[in-house]
Amino acid sequence: MTLGSLPFLEKLAPCKRVLLAGAGGGFDILTGVPLYGHLKSQGKEVFLASLSFSDLARASGRWMGSAKRILEVRPGCGGEDHYFPERYLTEWFQSQGQDVPVYCFRTAGAAILLQIYQDLVKELNLDAVVLVDGGTDSLMRGDEPGLGSPAEDMSSIAAVHKLDLPVRLLLNLGFGVDTHHGVCHAHVLEAVADLTPTGDFLGAFSLLPGMPEFQAFAGAVRYVCERMPGHESIVTTSIVAAGEGQFGDHHPTSRTHGTPQFINPLMSMYWGFELDGVARRCLYLDYLLETYDRWDVHRAISNFLYTVTPREWQTIPL
Repeated sequence: MTLGSLPFLEKLAPCKRVLLAGAGGGFDILTGVPLYGHLKSQGKEVFLASLSFSDLARASGRWMGSAKRILEVRPGCGGEDHYFPERYLTEWFQSQGQDVPVYCFRTAGAAILLQIYQDLVKELNLDAVVLVDGGTDSLMRGDEPGLGSPAEDMSSIAAVHKLDLPVRLLLNLGFGVDTHHGVCHAHVLEAVADLTPTGDFLGAFSLLPGMPEFQAFAGAVRYVCERMPGHESIVTTSIVAAGEGQFGDHHPTSRTHGTPQFINPLMSMYWGFELDGVARRCLYLDYLLETYDRWDVHRAISNFLYTVTPREWQTIPL
């Protein structure tokens, strides 16, 4: 059992060199592990990149790009031990007999991220970029009652939207996990509906326990989380639990104890999109294009929110 022929994967079929990059940083890159394994099995060159929340200055390695903003993270590069999911992910790959670096860069505004992605396209000779997002808050257009944590996601989308590259896609994994960040999932489904007639929704597909892609994902998540006690990812551990058949108020990490959970099969489904369609739907994309650091981004989003009245919360009928 494996991932089959789906519209999202068909978009990547002619591509030979693909970058999977965490849209929101941190653990987001782990949600690309299933797709990484599948694309590698198709004979493609696949690379990983992450907007990192770790102190990269404390790590050693090759700095890349025109302004040396990109660190090639590998096992043994040092840096922070308590929170460095990208390094631990490279260690997991090493334990599987694979040499897979993660190209890391610090949080920044869309203008700087565009330069970073342009450097990655040149350095790695890419013909496709896929942003992978743990959760679905990157589908919020801006006037919903809650946007989740949009700063990094939307800065990444704004940057990749401006890339001169034939294939730019967004892949979401973890429907429902953003509830604790105030995301209304009726509006997530509305976004999917909006992107369907334009051809920007490229289908949804489940990760199932028998798939080698899911087994790799579960193994990577467990490896990384075990090495960062107290900083385990609620998102990725919930996705693994859902994919293994857990349901309801199940707690794969102690970080959620005392908070009701709703683990469910929709969490382990990938949702694929044309990135340009998602970008065009965002009401505040123009506010982000000239941002340079994270504070610029937060100011831009705040300035936009001052201009709109959020819509009311919509409950999904049962």
